[in-house]
Amino acid sequence: MDFVTALFYAFSAILILAATQVITARNPVHAALFLVLSFFTAAGIWLLLKAEFLAIVLVLVYVGAVMVLFLFVVMMLDINMDKLREGFWGRLPLAAIVGVIVALEMSAVLLKGFLRPDNSVPAAASDIGGTKALGIEIFTNYIFAFEVAAVILLLAIVAAVALTLRRRKDSKYFDPAAAVKVKRADRIRIVSMKAESDRTATKNDAQTNTEKTGA
Repeated sequence: MDFVTALFYAFSAILILAATQVITARNPVHAALFLVLSFFTAAGIWLLLKAEFLAIVLVLVYVGAVMVLFLFVVMMLDINMDKLREGFWGRLPLAAIVGVIVALEMSAVLLKGFLRPDNSVPAAASDIGGTKALGIEIFTNYIFAFEVAAVILLLAIVAAVALTLRRRKDSKYFDPAAAVKVKRADRIRIVSMKAESDRTATKNDAQTNTEKTGA
């Protein structure tokens, strides 16, 4: 076994372990961090397969943007995890059946490719992971799909910000527009009152008690 094959098996083991922790961790923040580890490990596997562009995109886009946004949403929405866990074990058999079907389908596709006699890589696919070739394809043949994906990501960011700015009873909220338009008369009202002191009130009480005693 050479060094590259050993790295592949090591990254695969870490990826499987991290992906398992994503769906079994009780804390959603811990699950998101394990998902970040899964993305980094998958990027390492892409590098071993000489797909540098996909590895960089996986780290920059999913780890640097999507996962950070997901962590902000999880921490700001104050999700009730007890309510989310209700009925977990009841849905587990259906989830297991779907998972087994997906695993069988992927195994059938992969085994069919591995068992082919002509298992060599075509010469045209030697630079398929390069940035230049993918850039030419994206910005010439798939420019419309690329722009649509950018708009969808922008909408997701705006929706996440809108969810965090909703009104909640346990947080203070004020309207910035109303704060800018406020005037001095709206903040302070000056009222003219007769001056009184505790000494004057004590003196009046003493005079009243004296008059009652004399009477």
